[in-house]
Amino acid sequence: MVASIFRPRRLPREISELTNLALDLFWTWSHSGDHVWRLMDPDIWEKTKNPWIILQNLSNQRLKELVEDRDFRWELDRLVDERRQHLHSGGWYEEAHTGSGLRLVAYFSMEFGLSEALPIYAGGLGILAGDFLKAASDLGVPVVGVGLLFQEGYFRQFIKGNGEQEETYPYNEPTSMPIQPVEDEDGTWLRVAVNLPGRKVLLRVWSATVGRTTLYLLDSNDPVNSPIDRGMTAKLYGGGHETRLLQEMVLGIGGWRVLEAQGLDVDVCHLNEGHAAFVVLERARSFAKKTGLSFWEALWATRAGNVFTTHTPVPAGFDTFDGPMLERFLPYVDSFREESGVVLDELLALGRRDPSNKDEPFNMTYLALRGCSICNGVSRLHGEVSRRLFKDLFSRWPEDEVPIGSITNGVHMPSWDSAMSDELWTRCCGKERWRISAKGLGKDIGCATDEELWILRAQQREALIDYLRSSVQQQLRHRGISGNQFAEAARLFDPNTLTLGFARRFTEYKRPTLLLKDPDRLLRMLTNPSRPVQLVVAGKAHPADTVGKSMVRDWVEFAAKPAAQHHVAFLEDYDISIAKALIQGVDVWLNTPRRPWEACGTSGMKVLVNGGLNLSELDGWWAKAYFDEVGWALGDGQVHDSSYDRVAASELYDIIEDKIIPCFYERDSHGVPRRWLHMVRASMKTLAPQFSSSRMVQDYVETIYHPTSEAVHERMADDATLARELRNWELNLRQNWHDLHVGQMEAVLEDGEWRISLPVYLGEVQPNAVAAELYAEPQVGEEASVKKLDRGESIAGAKHGFVYTTRLPSTRPIEDYTARIVPFHPKAFLPLELPLIHWQR
Repeated sequence: MVASIFRPRRLPREISELTNLALDLFWTWSHSGDHVWRLMDPDIWEKTKNPWIILQNLSNQRLKELVEDRDFRWELDRLVDERRQHLHSGGWYEEAHTGSGLRLVAYFSMEFGLSEALPIYAGGLGILAGDFLKAASDLGVPVVGVGLLFQEGYFRQFIKGNGEQEETYPYNEPTSMPIQPVEDEDGTWLRVAVNLPGRKVLLRVWSATVGRTTLYLLDSNDPVNSPIDRGMTAKLYGGGHETRLLQEMVLGIGGWRVLEAQGLDVDVCHLNEGHAAFVVLERARSFAKKTGLSFWEALWATRAGNVFTTHTPVPAGFDTFDGPMLERFLPYVDSFREESGVVLDELLALGRRDPSNKDEPFNMTYLALRGCSICNGVSRLHGEVSRRLFKDLFSRWPEDEVPIGSITNGVHMPSWDSAMSDELWTRCCGKERWRISAKGLGKDIGCATDEELWILRAQQREALIDYLRSSVQQQLRHRGISGNQFAEAARLFDPNTLTLGFARRFTEYKRPTLLLKDPDRLLRMLTNPSRPVQLVVAGKAHPADTVGKSMVRDWVEFAAKPAAQHHVAFLEDYDISIAKALIQGVDVWLNTPRRPWEACGTSGMKVLVNGGLNLSELDGWWAKAYFDEVGWALGDGQVHDSSYDRVAASELYDIIEDKIIPCFYERDSHGVPRRWLHMVRASMKTLAPQFSSSRMVQDYVETIYHPTSEAVHERMADDATLARELRNWELNLRQNWHDLHVGQMEAVLEDGEWRISLPVYLGEVQPNAVAAELYAEPQVGEEASVKKLDRGESIAGAKHGFVYTTRLPSTRPIEDYTARIVPFHPKAFLPLELPLIHWQR
């Protein structure tokens, strides 16, 4: 049986539903629940924002009081009813896709940022994953998450008296987190095994409830494992290369085994970054063992249901491992050899740019690309960057045809809006607004008057300042500081002053100190007596990033200057709670990355629902979102190196001084900034629905999940007949591609069209296995031109020789076109699954 220490506390029958409410992270985006938890124990609620801890720490006397408190019981019943409605409402998916064949999507991510109560996230990747699960719950999309339960999670930041960042690693006590052990059919704790050299490691399985979705978490901290293996899941992104490899094996291999142990019928595996890429091998290995297929046939079958989202804009962000390390730790190499004849070199080739180069490191991103049927970046610009980044894997293919699309990220608006903002949106757009199609929300929010928007902004700014004062006092208290400095913190900032916010991971490419390039100018701007500005800064540097740490110190030192103390504050230990306070209260969110290194950047999206505006580099999502009425753009849309930073800093100051400050302080006779509120309204109407996770998840469902689930069903049907056919098709092409030969193209101008004839000699290649095309590079403002040719008469005396023909408009010179032969199969995802290409010489 599962140890009783992890079982929920027995509560009086009248309030027993508190257990289900506390264990369901639905409370992280249901503002109505905050009042209930605060009633139970206001002190613990303010300190932890964790209902599960509240339940564990209430005395029996307090439980009895709650049972007898009629008002509390009424609030509890209301909350139970709200949760029940959420769990059983149909939602967008049921209404829009009744009868869909999609059974389940398994969303794999190394980190999930759902709440401070479950600290297993480091930054944007985890926050995105958490928002994804919440949106899937709102919309009713069948999704489960798969991740790791880290014993320490990411580090907490402490700023020493000299401004230096110091890291601490608090232990994640499972009993204090809103998770539960998963039981198997016998009522014992579910464990899955992963083989390592000379031993078997058992992974405990936990679950977190996220509304209508479930998150499965694996950890190796089981007493039956060796001390070394127990530390495998100790720190998120901690340890060396070997630890990272083991964690990624646990996520991908162990994660798939959890799904199978639960008997879940997964159609789509969604890899959120390359960390989980081993799942494509394990899924194929498992399917091969069940069906008797070869591994490569099984890969053709299962790959159709694998989807890869890349977030990395630079090669340095890819996880790579050397061959000997893989050879030591891949737990299924021997079984592969026994079951299907696959040898290690064949597996390692899947993770190399050049499959034949045995000295090349194994790249998890390359494995993800070759093991999935669809790959996407996380913004339109990032899609372009990714096509350049991965073009070497598609040798001789034009960059614009590298098969990486884009779905721009979104944020879970109910998790990030303030209670005041939520009230306004509910009145204008209805309580179900984020659980249905986001179309039309912009029009509906227009019901709010300028005065209502301005009151909203004032209330949120004041709430931020209250939070800020309390947080700074807490920081001083931790450093043993009292007296005048402590008293001054209680008067920090002015609720009527323009408030800017900047909070990011502190690393060089994000340029967090761009605003400090001219500190004297910044001080003059902040301390202008008639139009002052105040600035809140937060962010962590990776423990090994000395440059990032120096940038943290620069901001701490600047904020400590006597002239800046009432206008600048640095909040230490940036986390979800700080992020919420900032994005709800600031008037303008600043973002200054070096283009094009920001794959998407979702922090600025979170201010949209709260009426905040953005000033950002034209990078990531802002490159797509920006227009004059919704905010301000930094940069010229071009790529520059660090030598351009002083120019960028000067432009940043100019925008704040010449555009933002005048617009904010320009008031009518009623004291209302009409021009500012025009921008607020445009931003809320246009951008908030467009960059919500509701829209993002809907895009994934309709453009990726449905096509891939249909494809994987088709490939697995009838004893995987189609998968076997596709494997034979691939083998035929790879073995005989060298036989291809393209003759001289003949072009005749006829009635305003080019009449094209092209002799093609296929040799041993089957005619139906390829397509002949004409390709012309894209012209300015247009896409490339690709024209498929029709196979015509046979060429006498040639094996599989044919004359291919077509007609083209004469609007482009015929010299623009080059003939080529590409693989063709109506059921393949090309060129991702087979990137062969032959050009006319």
